[in-house]
Amino acid sequence: MRWWSVANLLSNVGTWMQLTVQNLLVLQLTHSAAATGLSLAVQAGPGLLMGLVGGAAVDRWPRKLTAAVSQAVLGLVAFTTAVLLATGQLNYGILLALAAVTGLIATIDGPACALLGNDLVPTADVPSAIAVGSLVHSVGRLGGTALAGVAVGTLGTGAAYAANGLSFLFVTAVIPFLRPAPAALRAPSGAPERAAPAAAVQEPEAGGSAREGLVFFLRRPRLVGLAVITGLSAVFGRNYTLTLAVLVTGPLGAGAGAFGTVSTVLAAGGILGAVLAARLRNPSVTLVGLLAAAGALLQVVAGVSPSLLVLLVLVLPMSVVESVSDTAGTTVLQTDPPPHMRGRVLGVWRTLSTAWGLVGPPLLGLLMQVAGARGALVAGGLIIAGAVLAGKLIGPGRRAARPAPAVGTCPA
Repeated sequence: MRWWSVANLLSNVGTWMQLTVQNLLVLQLTHSAAATGLSLAVQAGPGLLMGLVGGAAVDRWPRKLTAAVSQAVLGLVAFTTAVLLATGQLNYGILLALAAVTGLIATIDGPACALLGNDLVPTADVPSAIAVGSLVHSVGRLGGTALAGVAVGTLGTGAAYAANGLSFLFVTAVIPFLRPAPAALRAPSGAPERAAPAAAVQEPEAGGSAREGLVFFLRRPRLVGLAVITGLSAVFGRNYTLTLAVLVTGPLGAGAGAFGTVSTVLAAGGILGAVLAARLRNPSVTLVGLLAAAGALLQVVAGVSPSLLVLLVLVLPMSVVESVSDTAGTTVLQTDPPPHMRGRVLGVWRTLSTAWGLVGPPLLGLLMQVAGARGALVAGGLIIAGAVLAGKLIGPGRRAARPAPAVGTCPA
């Protein structure tokens, strides 16, 4: 697990280096902001269209081999981009094609690597492993963003792609030496097996179709509830690069440097939240909802901040709470389904998360156009908190009996 975490840290640093310079590269090639947005949409598109298929592939194929091959292919794409840049052969059309290939491979690589990391620890430690992954992602994002500027300034834009390619190769080299936790450790010792109720829905078998994964997801109230909470939070609560940027530079009358400070505090809160989330053992959808509601209410207060100082004081706990909520939700998502269904469930989740990632910014931008930055923050926070409260009030009356969780799942 230590080797896997180091490999993931390097991979995240490389990925964020590439993502940071990609928009700059598109602007250099096209001098068009619209073209930049199109390149991002092309890379995200496969997640929306092929997420289900990618998840089914992860359930069907050997996990270590799948992760190793997908990492190697992503590294090849990064190296190809670097070579084309160095030789002056890269144009916008080729860049779009490479972005589409990256997005397509990521539909398999994402769930394969996430589940492979969970396989390396006993079941009781899976929440901690997920929290470590969240911490690695946050640190990698900070490091990659910072190193991108250094790389571009000293070695050129292609250096970021080359560095990302090397990071993928390192992960590929580490994977064959990873040892999954023994099967005996994956179930709590002495835990009795419980028979599922007679009315329980028959679970799909291993290696089944993407459609079976979607049906399983929709028939699992916990997963549907988690999707609703996370989707609302993603659309109305987490687009701080948009809402807080406008709030800081507009109503609060500060500059771009001040928003940089806010962004740093947000990142620090995310890291602290990931560390705290490592202590989770049996997170539930209820916990995810309560934490999301708490973060949303802090967002409401942040929306009416009279000064930058007050906003900075609120941003830290807001980011911490939301980071813990995200980690708890990821834990439920990756442990609630039986092992042979987890790839397909993550495939469904990738499709959903891509959808609200594409819909969220325009919808939030429209809300800001109508209500302003303060109004968008306040309204968004109230929508999230209200939805969680409504779900809590109507949930008990509609809860039906469900099968006992399989090995590695968390009770509600």
